[in-house]
Amino acid sequence: MRVLAHFVPGDKVLDFVAPEADWLDIRWCAEDDDDSFYRELPEAEVIWHVLRPLSGADLRRAHRLRLVHKLGAGVNTIDVETATERGIAVANMPGANAPSVAEGAVLLMLAALRRLPALDCATRDGRGWPADPRLGETVRDIGGCTVGLIGYGNIAKRVERIVAAMGAVVLHTRTRDDGLPGWRPLVELLAASDIVSLHLPLTADTRSLLDRDRLARLKPEAVLVNTSRGEIVDEDALVEALRGGRLAAAGLDVFAVEPPAADSPLLRLANVVLTPHVSWYTADTMRRYLIEAVANCRRLRDGQPAAQVVNQPTGY
Repeated sequence: MRVLAHFVPGDKVLDFVAPEADWLDIRWCAEDDDDSFYRELPEAEVIWHVLRPLSGADLRRAHRLRLVHKLGAGVNTIDVETATERGIAVANMPGANAPSVAEGAVLLMLAALRRLPALDCATRDGRGWPADPRLGETVRDIGGCTVGLIGYGNIAKRVERIVAAMGAVVLHTRTRDDGLPGWRPLVELLAASDIVSLHLPLTADTRSLLDRDRLARLKPEAVLVNTSRGEIVDEDALVEALRGGRLAAAGLDVFAVEPPAADSPLLRLANVVLTPHVSWYTADTMRRYLIEAVANCRRLRDGQPAAQVVNQPTGY
């Protein structure tokens, strides 16, 4: 079975898939290597997809393709409609990256709350002593905060368990009242939270969900964390709020355009902690991904339907 793996493997990845070499022919392709991608695409039966968008035009060039398996949960980078029309199954891995993304979200909360980048720089530059008295006026413990989770799936629930164990009060919101303790309408959650963390897929309904008006509902001393998708937040409005003192800080693993442009103001704000969409990217998550990806290929080999298919492809 020919697999086009759209990422660069590490040694542990290669060791993991080596025992499958008698039936799994994996062609590795860096996400920015379009020459190799388009050379391999026509013969691929399966694509292991990460983040580089798969357009309808791409899928129409994949004449043997049976399955696009997203290494992750969000399928917004795949033209699912075209895949469905062409009889290509699209599968994802809900929950496989939840432990890593949840810890990444808490990492960003702590780094933003505790001003980690600024304190690291000050210590290296010999400016850390005497301590800035503003730390004792503004820096917070997670345990003393109310944490608001927008979205309440696998990742958000793991974040809840972590921060609740640290002593935080946790609120969450969904489209409708789920009857669980801590549910609040979105506007109320924004106003009540010291930390707001996003855990939503990118859809037509969630794009720019946190626009200028909703960002204005946040406390001036609040922190916003986003490990889901950048376009859920109006980045121009976020920059204005951070610059104008209407929001204390942000921790961002995702951006509207990735990588962000070199002149993006987010890159120059001292009250923003940034990581390059890697909160999911750990050895533990990669192992979970590969276990599921290989298992789905084995199902196809054995004439069984793939697991976790999110569409209903024609003739599938």
